[in-house]
Amino acid sequence: MTPPAPSGAPAPSGPVLLDRARAIEGQLVELRRDLHRHPELSYREHRTAGIAAEAMRALGFRVRTGVARTGVVADLEHGDGPTVALRADMDALPIDEANDHGFSSTVPGVMHACGHDAHTAGLIGTARLLAGLRDEGTLPPGRIRLLFQPSEEGMDDEGKSGGRRLVEEGAMEGVDAVVGLHVGAHLPSGAVILDPGPFFAGSDEIRVTVRGRSSHAARPHDGVDAIVLAALGVTAAQQVVSRHLPPSATGVLTFGTIHGGVAQNVIADRVELAGTLRYFRPEVRERIHRGLAGAFASVEALGGEVDLDLRPGYPPLVNDARITGLVRDVVAEVAGPDALTRIEPIMEAEDFAFLAQEAPGAFFWLGAALPEPRRHHHPRFDIDEAVLPLGTALLARSAIRILEALAGRQAPSTT
Repeated sequence: MTPPAPSGAPAPSGPVLLDRARAIEGQLVELRRDLHRHPELSYREHRTAGIAAEAMRALGFRVRTGVARTGVVADLEHGDGPTVALRADMDALPIDEANDHGFSSTVPGVMHACGHDAHTAGLIGTARLLAGLRDEGTLPPGRIRLLFQPSEEGMDDEGKSGGRRLVEEGAMEGVDAVVGLHVGAHLPSGAVILDPGPFFAGSDEIRVTVRGRSSHAARPHDGVDAIVLAALGVTAAQQVVSRHLPPSATGVLTFGTIHGGVAQNVIADRVELAGTLRYFRPEVRERIHRGLAGAFASVEALGGEVDLDLRPGYPPLVNDARITGLVRDVVAEVAGPDALTRIEPIMEAEDFAFLAQEAPGAFFWLGAALPEPRRHHHPRFDIDEAVLPLGTALLARSAIRILEALAGRQAPSTT
């Protein structure tokens, strides 16, 4: 059946969309809990993707599956106009759940410990609101593209996350703006954090191998102690941020694992280190790279051999000023101006950054803390499900607001 053409009638206001989202709150909660019971790791989100694809087809979206391996791209066409993309990530984490709330993970060693189940359920709810507007003829002209993305939490054997693969496989072609959200189990329920400019940090992966020469522990002079050399390298590396960066710059350097040695009475001949560096500005990244090379060059001067491998990870997530202003207007309209708040810069990384490099983007935190706030990536992670309708309405109204603004039907935001 051909969908009705845009009637020219105004789309419902934010509060009306929020009321419509609240009317399906029970279904959103039920879907989120179903996804929570059946978590799937990165690039294995077959069941989750199937649920999303089936829901999109039932609503009349044009659906592509198998994008970025297990992703789903669904288009809602409604006349000629701009294209706005909305994104939700789908993957879970390799964590044993410690909750006992009636909908805990049924998959040993896997749980939704970051809220991606809520993101997926919320975007399906957003699709229902938008399809309803299309059916009543109040959806602005244009295309709304929903991106159900795999593998935000990790990379494949080629070092590619789901967001990067979506871009490589054309999911962002023709997109004029992109919006996403992340529930925050540590943030007050209903609060929204959204600002223009750098919003999440970029991150690179660090791999270091230090090679020495083995000998008996009683005769260290016969060997080259890789553990001592690695320790010197780590100590020198910790001064990279404090001594190679200006005090006004922001950077973080962390070694998370160290492995080496075979026995307590043997001088180790090999140590392997792994860590990350995080930054907002490209010049900070370059300074840290140079500083790391210098720190481990001193190890070679002491007789060791070093392989330093700096692997590109996620770029910084930079919110576009205009699109962010439009979404901030939506937050004030839907949730009230008091919902907007601010926090310190976030050094976590988010692969929505790849999407925001392809089109002007806005990504925001939606607070979802329980009375006892939970930590992300923790076995007892959980959220206040009452924010599901709010997130659903915010995404739907943002898509409408951006379509109208990009088509010139409303003046750009001045927020």
